[in-house]
Amino acid sequence: MSEKPQKSLTLLDSVMLIMGSMIGSGIFIVAADMTRDLQSPGLLILAWIVTGFMTFAGALSYGELAGMMPQAGGQYVYLKEAFNPLVAFMYGWTFFAVIQTGTIAAVAVAFAKFTGVFLPMISAENYIIDSAFLKISTQQVLAIFCIVLLTFSNFRSIKTGALIQNLFTFAKIGSLVAIILLGIYIAFTKSEVTQSIWDFNRADGQSLPMLALVGIFFSAMVGSLFSSDAWNNITFTAGEVKNPQRNVPLALAIGTASVSLIYIFINITYVSSLSLTEIQNAPADRVATVLMEKIVGEKGVFFIAAMVMVSTFGCINGLILAGGRVYYAMAIDKLFFKQAARLNRNGVPANALVFQGIWACALTLSGSYNSLLDYVMFATVLFYILTILGVFILRAKQPNALRPYKAWGYPVLPALYILLASGFCISALYYNYQYTLIGLGIVLVGIPIYYLIKTGFNHKQAEKIA
Repeated sequence: MSEKPQKSLTLLDSVMLIMGSMIGSGIFIVAADMTRDLQSPGLLILAWIVTGFMTFAGALSYGELAGMMPQAGGQYVYLKEAFNPLVAFMYGWTFFAVIQTGTIAAVAVAFAKFTGVFLPMISAENYIIDSAFLKISTQQVLAIFCIVLLTFSNFRSIKTGALIQNLFTFAKIGSLVAIILLGIYIAFTKSEVTQSIWDFNRADGQSLPMLALVGIFFSAMVGSLFSSDAWNNITFTAGEVKNPQRNVPLALAIGTASVSLIYIFINITYVSSLSLTEIQNAPADRVATVLMEKIVGEKGVFFIAAMVMVSTFGCINGLILAGGRVYYAMAIDKLFFKQAARLNRNGVPANALVFQGIWACALTLSGSYNSLLDYVMFATVLFYILTILGVFILRAKQPNALRPYKAWGYPVLPALYILLASGFCISALYYNYQYTLIGLGIVLVGIPIYYLIKTGFNHKQAEKIA
């Protein structure tokens, strides 16, 4: 057994982990649902710009915390230091219950969905078990297989996992840039679309009060925020990054800025080449498929399907690789299964990866892609708010602490992030309350679980002393 994680990730590995974890399936799908809510190409682009700003501002704030506390566990450690072990546990519990595992499940389902383009037998409607109590489709089986495969592949050294991540990330970045260039070509040569990308008028002709419009705008951002999420995954592996005080903050800035720009340009390509109706009514919400079909014909469908499979596979790998480090840090604090605190001979928390994989597989059976998004994003953004608030708290609590990097734009940018993210959470509670209340409930369930664990642990310690 290895005693501690090995520092083997370079700056390039760290940037690729961020970009690879961020770029999954959302960018190819969510524009359809977002335009059905927003009813405007201008509002769609604005939503992605706001999301990009939030992501970048959040990453700059996290960079300060990562430089202060460059160890495995990332956000869990920051919350414990800024607040207390209870808040940290509530994050770790929610991270395990829905945030990381739910994201893994959602992206795995997307991988299986696009595999169905090549293998029609892989379908949400093709059940291998179809009973009154349990329904399991071939799509869900493939998603589970993918999670299991990548969980066990990450038992090897983190450098091996990073190599897989780098290869898949380079491939999908190249493919996204190719789509942007092809989209620009079609927009200027063959497109019959006359809409302006800065048209903010609603296509349905509705004139909504400003407060309602703002609420719908934030609510629609669940798709863009989900697509831009997982940028914080590098902080979970900080204990395995070379020179983490420099490389983690730098990787956060480079990775989030690069992906945000790619996403904005991809969506400009969508609205420049496709009508709003084509985007809204894309079959199975596969907007990128409609775009490529217009550019190169039927072959475009297979190109996009293959690309999404590569993208989601790499994304799942990054999520699995990083997630286990949080449960490892929790187990060290005796707030998770004690087996998760053990490292294998490669310095990898293999048991933590197994626990994560089992629950992620279970979540693939829990609902549709969109409902998983709603469960995940409210809880995710809520803890982003608390963590960035932690930057302010730690500046006051520990003014003399070593800060190799200080959040650029402090206090304005962190405050703007908190304001915008709070707007999203309030809108989500109002417009998607049936899902977000479940997400909030999962967070709050962490409170009694924490005290049950602490009570049980203290009881065992008392027995040993007696």
